[in-house]
Amino acid sequence: MPYARRVARSANDQRTEINAITFVVVEMAASVAFYEALGFETVYGGADTTFTSLRHGGANFVNLQHTGEAPGLGWGRVIFHVDSPDDVYAIALAAGYPAATEPADAPWGERYFHIHDPDGHELSFARLLDA
Repeated sequence: MPYARRVARSANDQRTEINAITFVVVEMAASVAFYEALGFETVYGGADTTFTSLRHGGANFVNLQHTGEAPGLGWGRVIFHVDSPDDVYAIALAAGYPAATEPADAPWGERYFHIHDPDGHELSFARLLDA
């Protein structure tokens, strides 16, 4: 089974998942605009607040926290499974956000591309190839 299909299980064998990730941002308005352009929906906060929650689909949340300081880089990436990475890629380019990579099929069984948000956080939008 490819690693992307594994479901994390806790010690008592209940399904576990990441519900949200919080990114430190320098300019909330620019970050909110970026995520909304890629199809995220603001569910709390907004461009003129210090904390914003956005949702992509039913379960993926991104929280943005404005601290007044630049975030550290090199931490890794977050991966969002979407119906069509190619569509998200096209939306990003049309909105003026250059992607780090073009959509491609990976040997681990996903189609994906990478993009950086305005603060340098690396995001990957992907779907399972056999799904």
